[in-house]
Amino acid sequence: MPNIITSPLEQFEIVTLIPLDVGGLNFSLTNSSLFLVISFILIIFWTILSFYKLNLIPNNWQLIKELLYKVTSSIVEDNIGKKGEYYLPFIFVLHLILLYSNLIGMVPYSFTVTSHIVFTFSLALSIFIGINIIGIQTHGFKFFALFLPRGVPLAIVPLLVTIEFLSYIVKVFTLSIRLFANMTSGHTLLKIIAGFAWTMLSAGGLLAIFHLIPLGLLLALIGLELAIACLQAYVFTLLTCIYLNDVLDMH
Repeated sequence: MPNIITSPLEQFEIVTLIPLDVGGLNFSLTNSSLFLVISFILIIFWTILSFYKLNLIPNNWQLIKELLYKVTSSIVEDNIGKKGEYYLPFIFVLHLILLYSNLIGMVPYSFTVTSHIVFTFSLALSIFIGINIIGIQTHGFKFFALFLPRGVPLAIVPLLVTIEFLSYIVKVFTLSIRLFANMTSGHTLLKIIAGFAWTMLSAGGLLAIFHLIPLGLLLALIGLELAIACLQAYVFTLLTCIYLNDVLDMH
């Protein structure tokens, strides 16, 4: 039976599971939305487990929850300060959603929601709009002084405002592309190495013996990709706090 060679990008294909069209608008359930819902369900289930039968000595679920909460709390405290306590619930939920979505994507035959730029860009854009609304509510029209530093000669004001505005807008793209690119490239590499190992094993003979080399490399890359999945959720949360602090504490 001939080997069927599939594209490593096939794992990122969005498939409609339950088609639903309402008034010309597409509300279909896709594999992307399904695994996002699964992430929410697991977060809720994990939270319930962590609060189940609370004792003076915390159980394993509670220890993990407290660890993640402490990490997120330290991010907020280090980058926003006391003002960040008001936004901690949102930051914590954001961190959990990204972390669970990344880790679920490591399960074979699952789907990585964060590997699609449409999701990461929509999330980054929503956060960016929300941060600007907070900035305007906090500082009023003084918020726009962010684009014009003090003591700038009048002649270069138009050029400097344009540069500052573009560098401010580009935050949306860097925030979304960083997460999307890291998850997509990592999963693609894993698929390529796995396909290479399977091809060598299927060929038989001497190649079947040497398939252990790419297989060992694959196991090492899986460990690396798990670390990247956690790191990227951390970085996205960290940058969100930094951008939020920029509008709360204007210099």
